[in-house]
Amino acid sequence: MTVSSADAGGDEARRADDPGERVAFEDKVRFLSSPAAYDESGADVEVVETHMSFVYLTARRAFKIKKPVRYPFLDHSTLRAREADCRAELTLNRRLAPNVYRGLAPLRLAPSGRLALDGEGETVEWVIAMRRLPAGRMLDRLLIAGALGAEDVERLALALARFYERADRPTIAPAAYVDRLVAEQAFNRRILTARRFAIDHGRAPAILDRMDAALRRDAERLRARAAQGQLVDGHGDLRPEHVCLEDEVAIFDCLEFSAELRMVDPVDELAYLGVECALLGAAWFGPALFERVMQAFRAEPPYPLFHLHASRRAVLRARLALAHLLDPSPRQPAKWEPRAARYLDLAEQALDRLEGR
Repeated sequence: MTVSSADAGGDEARRADDPGERVAFEDKVRFLSSPAAYDESGADVEVVETHMSFVYLTARRAFKIKKPVRYPFLDHSTLRAREADCRAELTLNRRLAPNVYRGLAPLRLAPSGRLALDGEGETVEWVIAMRRLPAGRMLDRLLIAGALGAEDVERLALALARFYERADRPTIAPAAYVDRLVAEQAFNRRILTARRFAIDHGRAPAILDRMDAALRRDAERLRARAAQGQLVDGHGDLRPEHVCLEDEVAIFDCLEFSAELRMVDPVDELAYLGVECALLGAAWFGPALFERVMQAFRAEPPYPLFHLHASRRAVLRARLALAHLLDPSPRQPAKWEPRAARYLDLAEQALDRLEGR
């Protein structure tokens, strides 16, 4: 668990009264990794670890628990906080995947000391229960296999267009919206110019300078989008591995912990998905989907805005890749610097399109 030293004394007192502390997190992980934890016969459990969660895949279902971590942007250090976040995740993800998210299952500790899902005793963790989706129908797998059909693009475009048309539209001052993007870019610069990272330190500042200039040049266009009510409470983390193209499109694992970060322009979110698909070698997909969604909106595609957001999303993803290496024990440390370099490639290409090169 990541805890600042200034809070350590208060955290120790708080954890002493936290039911989530009755069982070590490692013991919860071990229990949920066993087939005996589930009412399904025989099959192994596939365990997937992410930055903030563990996911357990059985033959028919998926179960997810939050890590008891604290970062500047979220606090999952108590059971109550994790429960609140799990409930928010259920509510928000049912907007785009209503048939995937089943509910919450309490992990309980019996007086005998045994753990059980939906068992007797005190709740020591909350587990999100989901239907397992077919891996072969995930958007990332389909793109890598070259197996995505035109009808799949159409179905996803219409699902997203319906979602954005019905989504809540929070009010944000146009200047505050632009200020948020500028502040994000300043944070990007701080990480991407840190000499500790093995990236091209001649190239990264040049890309950042071009990105700064693009934000200044298009600030009025961005303010106008906010003033026109174009920002929505979106998905917030629209990546191809979060899209399943079954008979009914399921888009899951939205960004539940920050309403501010979910407040996006649909053009921004589509550009983000396009960047992630380009990283998989499918650069054609993002523009094709964007154009089809704009057709569903009966709107002329704002290509400059799409390229602007594609470039800033690629820069942001480069920064987030490197930020993994700031963790005390980063997972897959060899992965992140090469990935950051690939995102910077994509940022440069989007900036070239934006500037008409």
